[in-house]
Amino acid sequence: MLIEYNHVNIYQQDTVILKDVNFGIDKGEFAYIIGKVGSGKSSLLKSLYCELDLYIEDCEKAEILGRNLLTLRRKDVPELRRHLGIIFQDFQLLHDRSVYQNLLFVLKATGWKDKAKVEARIDEVLETVGLSDKKNSMPHELSGGEQQRIVVARAMLNHPDIIIADEPTGNLDPETAEYIVRLLKDITLTGTAVIMSTHNIQMLDKFPGIVYRCHDGSVKDVTSEYNSMDLSEDAQTTD
Repeated sequence: MLIEYNHVNIYQQDTVILKDVNFGIDKGEFAYIIGKVGSGKSSLLKSLYCELDLYIEDCEKAEILGRNLLTLRRKDVPELRRHLGIIFQDFQLLHDRSVYQNLLFVLKATGWKDKAKVEARIDEVLETVGLSDKKNSMPHELSGGEQQRIVVARAMLNHPDIIIADEPTGNLDPETAEYIVRLLKDITLTGTAVIMSTHNIQMLDKFPGIVYRCHDGSVKDVTSEYNSMDLSEDAQTTD
């Protein structure tokens, strides 16, 4: 398993947000995290890339990419994150740099030195998201959907084992949102696992995957039953 949580408690400061979490994702799988505002979707995702620490006395097992999150040293977190692609709802692009410079910044920060390989990789990910013609554009010159596609390209740069996407379609129109989810779904064909929190329940029918629901402080695998859920309960804005 790429990710394996057994009986894990997740905190925000001193407050338990999710209790007794059992959660797993394997290579090439596509998983949704759904739930109401404040149900813990973002907290679960943040624990995966060590934005939230896990306490060894409150967990049985918490592993990601073979690393024990209960004993992982803070200085080793950047190395783990090199194997993860993280997509934020608010894009977090550098607005004083072009698309090319945004992508170049990530590659340089993660140790890429060969100029030809750097150029080829940037061109490759931009082609994958259909924005080769925006290479020299500034972020403010792009639509919201185009910015999110650049963020997906950025997440793909280092051939990640896992992409973690926190409400990647939250601020997008339906057509663009569908494009982004289809793009993420296609990425799993390369073996990369994708975990995506969403309030856009309609996507679950169009792009089936594993479904986990955060509710009342717990996380439950509802893959077999999500179609019968009350959509009005889950189709709310992100936490």
